[in-house]
Amino acid sequence: MKTFYCYHCGHQIFFPNTQCEHCGALLGYVPDEQDMGTFFPVPEQQHVWQSQNPQHNGQRYKPCLNYHQYNVCNWMLLASDPNIYCASCQLTRVIPDLLQGNNMLYWSRLEAAKRRFLYLLQQLQLMPQPKQHENDIHGMAFDFLNASEHEMVLTGHQYGLITMNVAEADPSYREWTRESMHEPYRTLLGHFRHESGHYFFDHLIEFTPLLQQFRSLFGDENISYAEALDRHYEFGPPADWQQYYVSSYASVHAWEDWAETWAHYLHMMDTLDTAYHSGLNVQPYNRFEPAMQFDEPPLGAQDFDQTLANWFSLTYVLNALNRSMGLADAYPFALSQPVLEKLRFIHQVVLSAGGRRL
Repeated sequence: MKTFYCYHCGHQIFFPNTQCEHCGALLGYVPDEQDMGTFFPVPEQQHVWQSQNPQHNGQRYKPCLNYHQYNVCNWMLLASDPNIYCASCQLTRVIPDLLQGNNMLYWSRLEAAKRRFLYLLQQLQLMPQPKQHENDIHGMAFDFLNASEHEMVLTGHQYGLITMNVAEADPSYREWTRESMHEPYRTLLGHFRHESGHYFFDHLIEFTPLLQQFRSLFGDENISYAEALDRHYEFGPPADWQQYYVSSYASVHAWEDWAETWAHYLHMMDTLDTAYHSGLNVQPYNRFEPAMQFDEPPLGAQDFDQTLANWFSLTYVLNALNRSMGLADAYPFALSQPVLEKLRFIHQVVLSAGGRRL
């Protein structure tokens, strides 16, 4: 993620911020500009703000309805835009009952993770459009649902609709699930990235010339998914899964291998992009290797070998920093050669697909 600054006082600000902590100016993300904006209210127009960013030339914007009504969003629209919801909130189809329990807090966390997820898709020129109707297979939509004693809610994807169990926004529930499922990593952001992998398989791999190469790396997607899932939960992953997969769950089926590896690729790109824009310099993970260097931005990089070398250096330092704080490793993964080849394939798919209308 880029480094952002307040255009009023010059202090650094962050992607989720709604107000500059130094000067008090209003802040909001402008999707069309892919930049954080600094704003002051227009006195004569309710919920209309004038941008202080020099490149906006005094343009007027309005905050998303979920920004000024619920404070769970910080994205902006042009004041003349007929929509009341921003590009992120337009994708949300169902939200939990905000009068029940901690649903307001959980919804806020879900939307914050979704915006971070969408920011990277936007940078990769893969930003989805909202589903126009129930049978629209090209758009994307999100349902944030509560489970009940009568009905379970499984986080998953089907034909562009990503369903999220609201309980995943409760850290205690998520940690309990992570431990019980023997997962090294489980986050809201990870859920969005994993489920989007199923969406992008449908649009970038299935029924395309890339399908045969996909099968050579990930396996045959025509194998019964239900049977594969039952087998996984009855017998567990193969003993040697780490030699071939990025996670134990990736060993379930070709679809899950793709989704897990896709999510991992997005984790890599977002973290490396943040390091790049922060001007971070770290020592190599191997004393015979050069230090981390960015001869080109990681997003869209042509030299993926250098991208991987940078990733190994960066994750070594991330884990060392966490250990210095007494925290679990930020990156509890080991990448085998087959996994690296899968990541390389995904990188080429993304390079080819960037900007394509889905």
